[in-house]
Amino acid sequence: MVEINLDLIKKYDKPGPRYTSYPTAPQFNESFTNESFLDEIIRTNNEDNSPDLSLYFHIPFCDTLCYFCGCNMIISRNRERIYKYIDYVKNEIDLLRTYLKPDRKVVQVHWGGGTPTHLKPEEIIELKSFINQNFEYKENSEQSCEIDPRELAKAHLEALREEGFNRISMGVQDFNEKVQKAVNRIQPEDMTRQVVDWVRELKFDSINLDLIYGLPHQTVEEFEKTVDTIIDISPDRIALFNFAYVPWMKKHMALIKEEDIPAAEIKLDILKMSIEKLTGAGYEFIGMDHFAKPEDELSIALREKKLYRNFQGYSTYPGTDLYAMGITSISQIGNTYAQNYKNEKEYFECIDDGNFPVEKGYQLSEDDILRREVIMKVMCDFELKYSNFEGKFRIDFKDYFSYGLNNLKAFTEDDLIELNDDGLKVTNKGRLLIRNIAMNFDGYIERKEDKAKYSRTV
Repeated sequence: MVEINLDLIKKYDKPGPRYTSYPTAPQFNESFTNESFLDEIIRTNNEDNSPDLSLYFHIPFCDTLCYFCGCNMIISRNRERIYKYIDYVKNEIDLLRTYLKPDRKVVQVHWGGGTPTHLKPEEIIELKSFINQNFEYKENSEQSCEIDPRELAKAHLEALREEGFNRISMGVQDFNEKVQKAVNRIQPEDMTRQVVDWVRELKFDSINLDLIYGLPHQTVEEFEKTVDTIIDISPDRIALFNFAYVPWMKKHMALIKEEDIPAAEIKLDILKMSIEKLTGAGYEFIGMDHFAKPEDELSIALREKKLYRNFQGYSTYPGTDLYAMGITSISQIGNTYAQNYKNEKEYFECIDDGNFPVEKGYQLSEDDILRREVIMKVMCDFELKYSNFEGKFRIDFKDYFSYGLNNLKAFTEDDLIELNDDGLKVTNKGRLLIRNIAMNFDGYIERKEDKAKYSRTV
């Protein structure tokens, strides 16, 4: 059971990375080109035991603007524009297939956005069937899609299920009508329940519901009603995100009045109440902002220390090569990251020229590879064993990470971690501050090379 000490959370609360990658995206640079990406694709496909594949497809289009949204999205109802985009994603698949060994199998597919179900059912079938024709899946592969109930018909879900999707993720944010109006997302409870009923009727394996705390007009008492309702709906997984108000990065967030956003103390009280309610209802705290039922794969992976993080968050598929297609999407292949162009024009032009639409990326150094593995273990296992890294990377762990380990003394004094001669273990009290703990192993922070602006750690 995670322990919640608000005084300690206030003490350590500051901006920091979420570590869906290491190095983090602000370190990506334009010296990494489509040629760099192609070289890594060829190298990893020439290996004797090439990893399984994870596929991500970015569908950026939405019907309406949610003022809180931090995603890369396009508000458009222009069907010709949407159909052209689908065609280019198919062209990107064709380009990739040229270089992939035919026997490499897919264990994970995710459609994110934007709103993938802004596509019509027939468009969903067309794109997914094209993907299915070009890739071979392993048995029991995980195939998930993000949906928006506000523009959803049962036919959308039927199309997804027909084409092999077995997991659904849906945003709820808050059921309070005043909050919904303030963020321009009107989504009544009965609409959400209807979609959940359809998902269960169509026998999807799992459903995840997203909540956001820190939205305008939220109070502990009112958000508790939303949490109670979510518990009653009983999804398999729940994500509880902290609203990051960054109008300098996402200009549309300025449509939210800053004075309507709850004070930091109220946000923390909302977080404490929500965690206590969800864990009290039987959900396991996976880490950071994720909860799952005890029998869920995430919970099992946490207990068996097989949890992993990538650009989609927590995952049960470590060691895969992640190929991401569509604008702004980020691939993770071997020891490289590659991010596609963020606008359609350059994305289309690259593909027309027969090139991967890479705008920037990163080639990891030996130091990056080591630190990535250390941070991943901290974030996912809540513990480290130094000797596991010393033999593999030929280092003296305490010497190599002397800067970070020295900084951790304050964490031990506050009972957030336990240190011993061969490792550390995060206490139940420290699990909410896992990002702060992981930051002590970040070389870019240590060397003061990271100037990026991040969301707050809690």
